[in-house]
Amino acid sequence: MTLASPNAKKPRTNKRVHNSAQKRQPDPGVLLAWYDKHARVLPWRARKGEKSDPYRVWLSETMLQQTTVKTVAPYFAKFLRQWPTIEALAKAKLDDVLRAWAGLGYYARARNLHACAQTVVARHGGLFPTHEDVLAGLPGIGAYTAGMIASIAFARPVVAVDGNIERVISRLFRVEQPLPAAKPEIRRLTNSISPQSRHGDFAQAMMDLGATICTPKSPACVLCPWSEPCAARKRGDQETFPRKTPKKEGALRRGAAFVALREDGYVLLRTRAEKGLLGAMSEVPGSDWSADFNLDQGRKAAPQLGALDWQRRAGAVMHVFTHFPLELTVFAASVPKKTAAPDGMRWIKLADLAGEALPNVMRKVIAHGLLNFGVEAFELPARKTKNR
Repeated sequence: MTLASPNAKKPRTNKRVHNSAQKRQPDPGVLLAWYDKHARVLPWRARKGEKSDPYRVWLSETMLQQTTVKTVAPYFAKFLRQWPTIEALAKAKLDDVLRAWAGLGYYARARNLHACAQTVVARHGGLFPTHEDVLAGLPGIGAYTAGMIASIAFARPVVAVDGNIERVISRLFRVEQPLPAAKPEIRRLTNSISPQSRHGDFAQAMMDLGATICTPKSPACVLCPWSEPCAARKRGDQETFPRKTPKKEGALRRGAAFVALREDGYVLLRTRAEKGLLGAMSEVPGSDWSADFNLDQGRKAAPQLGALDWQRRAGAVMHVFTHFPLELTVFAASVPKKTAAPDGMRWIKLADLAGEALPNVMRKVIAHGLLNFGVEAFELPARKTKNR
């Protein structure tokens, strides 16, 4: 048997593998250094040396769900002007909150926002709880928003994962499992690279990286602080991540909508039920929305305003909700100015429509219905996307 010399060099294979593994592991310090130089200036973000305001963090995170920073910024400023504190928002009327929210979409957020403000004031003396588990028990606050408030406002070591961060992590580690099944693994990987301090900055740095560099299409990999350890970039298939399970689109629903224009420039509206889709929002009268909609039956849902010639507008209004697409046939009629509104309905001046709590689908309906009258009711809001 031949014994190895005590002076023989040890194989270098393990060292190379170890160093390679180290290089592949994203360094949170590198990301934080990038964030210190390139952090976005946002109206809800505390400036360097200032303490984050939990009210602003909560308000902005609620608004940013499924909505872009560009779209949210003016709404955020308007809300702060009207309700500068959570106590002021808690005292506000829900109708006023919905009006201020109109155009942002996903209107359950506005109702939950109001309910949450009232709960924080009633149960917590106007102070947000500091622990994420307690925060997650408040109306409208899920695990992600609770994590963002806890980490940014209270420096809690919490991992908050949203769509931006899912994209960054799935590319960094080339997570093959499709969403939503991959969520636990992505959360585990995010935890594995989280720093021991600056938790709020790390959460916001991840958000900024996903929003400005690691974008869904054409990511700017050459500018990314984590370009070197990114597994997907090395394979050149970063745009294919995150993997996603194809969504099943709901069945098309159809319905009828009736736009009544009074001769003195008023439109007939009503308020939807508080619970359910578009709860407590304003709408024109119309039929139920269903997959087996019958147009002849739908005509019977026209408001009782006397003998009117309801004219069917050419084409239809299309709108896509989260779970189903909708097609509305629009009827319009001109009515005498002394016509009274039916029970549960009201006349609103055209000039005041922009201030109504009208969801985007109803703005489309009114614009379509008024087209032949030569009336421009208001401009439709810009289309929103999920990437912040």
